[in-house]
Amino acid sequence: MGLQAIIDQQLKKYQKWDFLVFMLLTLLSVLNGQTTVFYLMYFFWWNEVIRLIVDRLYFKKNPNAINEDWQSTGFMGGLFSMGVYWVFLIVFFGFIAVSDNREIILTNMEIVFFQNWFFNLNLIFVLFERIYLHQKQQPLTIYFGAFNPNMIVLHVSIIVGGLILFFLVKRFPETFTPENQWGSVVIVFPFLLLKMLNQKLSSDNHNLK
Repeated sequence: MGLQAIIDQQLKKYQKWDFLVFMLLTLLSVLNGQTTVFYLMYFFWWNEVIRLIVDRLYFKKNPNAINEDWQSTGFMGGLFSMGVYWVFLIVFFGFIAVSDNREIILTNMEIVFFQNWFFNLNLIFVLFERIYLHQKQQPLTIYFGAFNPNMIVLHVSIIVGGLILFFLVKRFPETFTPENQWGSVVIVFPFLLLKMLNQKLSSDNHNLK
């Protein structure tokens, strides 16, 4: 089997690699004391923004891309919703919700200003993976509207993040800090499940076609 055949075979399993890369980089972030609830919520936000923009730029070049929002190819509604979420995530979860913990605020600031390289590498992988899938004309289900399975996962991540912040992080501030690896593992675990849910929804939608 040639190299190109192996690559083509693995492309069909891109969701598995997507999850493994996310898990590996997040684990490395935990081990290096650079993971917070905001880190994970903000990653889900960026993941959706990247998907939205790349799909809009490339979907006409990919005959195997299925536009679920067949009535419109505009994406301004989706971008507007993401803008509202951005303000909410940055102001509330990035700073206000952890205003009594300077250590977490500093870590969140590094994430916002792209000083966290584990976070940056995660985003770079998401970006290049999505572009490559379109260029290789892989079957993809895409959405441009404000309400879709990816947005549902983002909503759930905000709810889960809020519950973790107020019922764990704020009640046990010495345990749930970026430097406490076991506390970070507890924080990361629900988001790994959400990542799996996101891929399951995408896979189911594609299989229904």
